[in-house]
Amino acid sequence: MEKIPMTPTGHAALEAELKNLKSVERPAIIKAIAEAREHGDLSENAEYHSAREKQSFIEGRIKEIEGILSLAEVIDPARLSGPIKFGATVTLVDEDTDAEKTWKIVGEHEADIESGLLNIKSPIARALIGKEEGDSVEVRTPGGERSYEVLKIVYA
Repeated sequence: MEKIPMTPTGHAALEAELKNLKSVERPAIIKAIAEAREHGDLSENAEYHSAREKQSFIEGRIKEIEGILSLAEVIDPARLSGPIKFGATVTLVDEDTDAEKTWKIVGEHEADIESGLLNIKSPIARALIGKEEGDSVEVRTPGGERSYEVLKIVYA
């Protein structure tokens, strides 16, 4: 299996979610199922069916997170330098609009574009890999061709 690159922050967040699912959510849903069973006929018991659905989701998410963590390769960006690679925080300027954007290139399981965390497999991240400050980057996005200039690269 292929290793999954991940920052220490992303790895810690997944471990925290896993711990919460196992120690809080799982026991709570087991209790809810037991309470729903006490109400009698299970075939027409909406609370029971709802609780079983939630239990299925929780168990699936636990297995998913355990799988991700088993393949995780934690990379500390603070130990890196040089051209853009995984873990870099990159400040770009759109050459058409002069709008500045800052993104951190992270693994796909911790990516959140709204928070400035860019998936390593995204078109923008793939175009940025290997570039240096001052380089111009052409990116083919779903919204069309975009041109960016790399202003700053930080590893922290």
